[in-house]
Amino acid sequence: MFGIILGLALLMFLAYRGWSIIWIAPICAMVVALFGGVELLPTYTESYMGGFVAFAKSWFPVFMLGAIFGKLMEDTGAAKAVARWITKMIGPKRAILGVVVGCGVLAYGGVSIFVVVFAIYPLAVALFREANISRKLIPGAIALGSFTFAMTGIPGTPQIQNLIPMDYFKTTPTAAPIIGIIGGLIMGVGGYIYLVWAEKKLAAKGDVFSEPEQKLEEVDESSLPNPFVSFLPLITVIITLNLLEWHVIPALLSGIFLLMLLNIKMHTKFTESINKGASSSVIAIINTSAAVGFGAVVRAVPAFDNLTAMVLGIEGNPLISLATAVNLLAGATGSASGGMGIALAALGEKYYQLAISSGIDPAVFHRIASLSCGGLDSLPHNGAVLTLLAITGMTHKTSYFHIFIVATVIPILATVVGIILGSLGVV
Repeated sequence: MFGIILGLALLMFLAYRGWSIIWIAPICAMVVALFGGVELLPTYTESYMGGFVAFAKSWFPVFMLGAIFGKLMEDTGAAKAVARWITKMIGPKRAILGVVVGCGVLAYGGVSIFVVVFAIYPLAVALFREANISRKLIPGAIALGSFTFAMTGIPGTPQIQNLIPMDYFKTTPTAAPIIGIIGGLIMGVGGYIYLVWAEKKLAAKGDVFSEPEQKLEEVDESSLPNPFVSFLPLITVIITLNLLEWHVIPALLSGIFLLMLLNIKMHTKFTESINKGASSSVIAIINTSAAVGFGAVVRAVPAFDNLTAMVLGIEGNPLISLATAVNLLAGATGSASGGMGIALAALGEKYYQLAISSGIDPAVFHRIASLSCGGLDSLPHNGAVLTLLAITGMTHKTSYFHIFIVATVIPILATVVGIILGSLGVV
């Protein structure tokens, strides 16, 4: 048990220091193995790499196709066209809402979080400039639209954080729709109310819009595709995944093919976009697989039985221990999918058995796992948080507190409400 705790603590510390999980995960896993009294080399080659490869085998096509879809949406201008139309319709009087909704629509349509940030930021600057709102709130608004309700809450989202639990609980992307919708509303509405309050507080202090140091290119609307046409690939992914109940791979493929067909005039750029999307997906899948491999080693040491008893022994129903385990591991790894991967790789089967024996619908376990992975994952060392701050030209000192409230505190509250509803039999 000491080895497991030490390995997790080391993983969290090194991730917080900015070291890549690709190589620190196996080192921390060997710490677990060393204290666990098992042979190091067989543990690495069989347990660690076994967990690593099994996750990559199951999820690499989804990571790759999702990245390609996002890159094509970016390079064709479709993502920016959709975001521009939404923000224009909502208008500068509700600049924060425009940014949140724009991010949410793109994320829920299957566009990767990083593409959403790149597409929305120039539009956010223009809106905040016209509304005279401090740029300190731009990261928080983008995080609210990208990292919360569209990623983990609203049922049917094709984001990986909503798909991973399916294999463990034998569920669908729309698992526990009522809990998901209520959780999504808590995150979306609660986060928006906070950002509006924060904007008023900053304005009262005279903290209003200031031009970014790095000059941005103005968005040339004439070069963007038709926004209504650009919506179609996003809608196609959602409909084929949820209404037609296609597997996520053909669902993403349908969106990709339709997007390419609608932008056939840009066919000369397709190869480059697909290559870049596919390349970027490799790092993403390896990061998550590395975390899952760590979980496989934890499961392989004798002390795992003690860990299982400790986690499952948390007082209350099993939904509380599931949420606690996923949230803590997401915080330790700085990754929602990584933390969920470790927790479910180690304990997913146990929780499925508990779902059956306790009479709680496995769909509720799916939704709670998805909701809870989006809490402590957004601590300061999270890769998406670091990227968001870098792109927006903000720092942890100026903007992280707002990200923390909308992407950590409020999602945890939404998870608590979800647990209460699930315990009452709401699905």
